[in-house]
Amino acid sequence: MLPPTKVAIVTGGSRGIGLGIVKYLISDGFAVMLNGVRPEESVADVMKELRDSGATVAYCAGDISDSAARKNLIQHTRDTFGALHVLVNNAGVAPKERADILDATEESYDWVMDVNLKGPYFLTQLAARWMIEQKQADDTWIGSIINVNSISATVVSVNRGEYCISKAGLGMATGLWAARLGEVGIPVYEVRPGVTATDMTSGVTEKYDKLIADGLTVTPRWGYPEDVGKAVASLAAGHFPYSTGQVIMVDGGLTIPRL
Repeated sequence: MLPPTKVAIVTGGSRGIGLGIVKYLISDGFAVMLNGVRPEESVADVMKELRDSGATVAYCAGDISDSAARKNLIQHTRDTFGALHVLVNNAGVAPKERADILDATEESYDWVMDVNLKGPYFLTQLAARWMIEQKQADDTWIGSIINVNSISATVVSVNRGEYCISKAGLGMATGLWAARLGEVGIPVYEVRPGVTATDMTSGVTEKYDKLIADGLTVTPRWGYPEDVGKAVASLAAGHFPYSTGQVIMVDGGLTIPRL
């Protein structure tokens, strides 16, 4: 069986921003390997909905902070689709408790850094090696790597310092991988969502409703997963081959300096 024309991996792809990305990649003709920490039976409804729409999708459970899980995700994609064109590093976690940096624990720091920074760094390493292999075998192969980051890469929140540091590190990783993979023609991009309506932000809805009403964002609304999905799909389509290393803000203008 010939592999699909275009294949993507989306970590954290079964809900929230990740699912928004998956839906737009599917609409552009991608076959997608979704990854998440939940067991496959827990995402059965999501997978059925996607397949009923005509999508070619598969699921691989695994925590990207774990080396064996990362290797399994790549191997499962090889076995299922036989190719990989786009890696979307989307999976991420927030601290379980928003603690002042004077009180934050090493356990929280390690967990957040392992998932948000170590995981995508070494998953990118695995994916990039495979992508180079495909490029060497077929010079018409085109692919990219897209990191879904956060405005917290530069916007300080002192009650979740470990999250901000992990996102700042991911921003540097984007530049590093872009510089390393440029010679083989694999662009690396970054998308930074702002305040986005997902299960991660559900506990602070009232706070951000008020902030947005008071002018936090230029565009006076929450961001939605589809906003990020559109941006990622545009990059994945290959329309920006000369923009490697660049950051696309999807924050409603939140980070525009204003007086």
